[in-house]
Formats: sequence, C-alpha cells, structure tokens
Amino acid sequence: MDITEIKSFLDEKVLQYNEPTFIESDPISLPKLFSKKEDIEIAGFIAATISWGQRKAIIKAGHNILSWMNHEPYEFVMNGDMDSLPDVSVYRTFNGVDLRYFILALRNIYRNHGGLEKVFTDGYTANKSLKESIAHFREIFTSFQEPERSAKHIANVVKGSSAKRICMYLRWMVREDNMKVDFGLWKNINSADLMLPLDVHTGNVGRKLGILTRKQSDWKAVEEITANLRKCDSSDPIKYDYALFGLGVFEKF
Repeated sequence: MDITEIKSFLDEKVLQYNEPTFIESDPISLPKLFSKKEDIEIAGFIAATISWGQRKAIIKAGHNILSWMNHEPYEFVMNGDMDSLPDVSVYRTFNGVDLRYFILALRNIYRNHGGLEKVFTDGYTANKSLKESIAHFREIFTSFQEPERSAKHIANVVKGSSAKRICMYLRWMVREDNMKVDFGLWKNINSADLMLPLDVHTGNVGRKLGILTRKQSDWKAVEEITANLRKCDSSDPIKYDYALFGLGVFEKF
C-alpha cells in the first residue's frame, strides 16, 4: 500500500478503536477515576509506569496502588506516610522499593519543580522536542536521590530507549479530540509533536504496513514510524496509536 492507502486504512481503524469503550479494558481507566488535575496526572503516571504485560493484571495492580494511597494520589504524594505502604511485590519487577522511590520523586517534583506538567513542558519548550522533554523529566525525576534499582523503570531516551510508557502517558495528558479518551489536560505541548508509544503490537503492525523498517524497537524506530504517521496527519499523528494497537491486539493483524 502507498501512504494514501495506508492513511485511509488507518483512519478507519482510528474511528473503530478511538472511542469510549476502549477505556474500560485499558490502563487509562485508572486516571479516569479522578477529576482533579493532579490526581489524574499522578494516577496516570503510575498506571503508565506499570503498563507492560497483560492489561487486566496492570489494571488490578494499579487499583492496589491507588488503594494504598487512599484513592487520593496527590494528597498521598504530598503528605502520605511511606511506612504505610506494604512491603510487597507491586507488579512484576516493580516492587515496594520502586513505588516508594517514585512517590518521593513525585513529591520532589510537585514541591520543588512546579509539578509533572511543568517539568515535561520545560524540557519541551526550547526545541519543541519530545525527546528533550522526556530526557529533562528523567533528569529531574532522579535528581533528589540516586535511583539505584528503580532507574530501570525510568526510560532513558538519551541511551536510545523507545520510552513507550512515557510516550503513552504524554498521549494521555496532551492529546485531545471529541471522543474524550485522552485527557488533553496539558496545553503547552503540541499534539503534533507527540511520538508513538512503540510496543510489540504497534511495531509489528507498522512493519507489516511498511511504515517501519527498523528492526530494533528503539528511539530511532519511534522517530521513523512517527515521521510516517505525520504524513497521514501532521497535526495529530498519534491518534494512529489506536489503529496500530487495535490491529495488533484485537485483530492479530
């Protein structure tokens, strides 16, 4: 298929999958429990952090974390007692040590750096670069204390990571359309500059369609496939995440 045919095909799939029924079985359902901006940001960040593997298991683990935070994620980040968190496995390789580190890192961000939106936006503003945004976030996130083992849960785009989970989180926070699946909370990062959350599903479908030729699923692959998606829609290229993911997960394309 040429790019015109690919666009027509993917546009149909966006309409099929970018709609409210998508929410229930997706980790985005966790921040959808909240209405306060900071609660949405924090619940979303935690949900995105553990978003690998089976979605049912991710959502179950996310509910457990939110219950430990008394279903008040912002209040817990700002004032919660770390000793009240159970010392148990949280989700796969993300454990209690990691959860405590993440909450304390978020506390530092909200108390001393203006919050998650400001940190990501500050990194983005100079060159309208999502890569620079993510790199700046990682620098601030790890600045208050050496992350030790928790560092592996924080994507390092400088070293070539695809940063799938952070790119997905940024899609949630930045992107906005009439279907109200993504939140569109953050107004100073342009949806046109978002990057595809590249995982096994979106990567495999992209390769089959010919919009991704790189074999490694790294940041260079993210740049390649996103550049091709911008040929389909320059203002909102990451709406096609729904199409590629739906084709891979639900249709085994």
